[in-house]
Amino acid sequence: MKEGSKYHALYEHLRQFGQEEIVLTFVEIEELLNAKLPASARRQRGWWGNRGRGGVQAMAWMGAGYHVVALDLAAERVTFAKPTLTYHVEQVGDTVLWNGDLVKGLRRHLGLSQGGLADELGVRQQTISEWERGIYAPSRATSKYLNLVAERVGFEYQIDSDD
Repeated sequence: MKEGSKYHALYEHLRQFGQEEIVLTFVEIEELLNAKLPASARRQRGWWGNRGRGGVQAMAWMGAGYHVVALDLAAERVTFAKPTLTYHVEQVGDTVLWNGDLVKGLRRHLGLSQGGLADELGVRQQTISEWERGIYAPSRATSKYLNLVAERVGFEYQIDSDD
């Protein structure tokens, strides 16, 4: 989210908050923004939709890693929560086999672009892109490093068992 954006202060507040869920009143949001919300925010549920395109306001909360999960227009209160995603992965021996969804999930958990994750791992941005698109998979050595990074930052996934 660009610093000059009208909703940048909301983005920063949510990003720095870091908890799983936060409830804000419309007045609190307006205080953060130092501006009034548009009338449509008070009347239309769609204004609070979690859409990836077209909603500058949605880019603020989604960019900070949250979704709107509850909205009370009468009380003028909105609940933001971090989406809970379960990643199922396979394991061979003691090595988790990382796939594109898991790499993308870790990257988003870290709040990084593909280039940012590439810098963190010491690989090219194109490599991250190819992993995420399933063109290639990380090597076993890289998978072990990804496991360490995931553990360090509290990124959770579920290992599928062959029961």
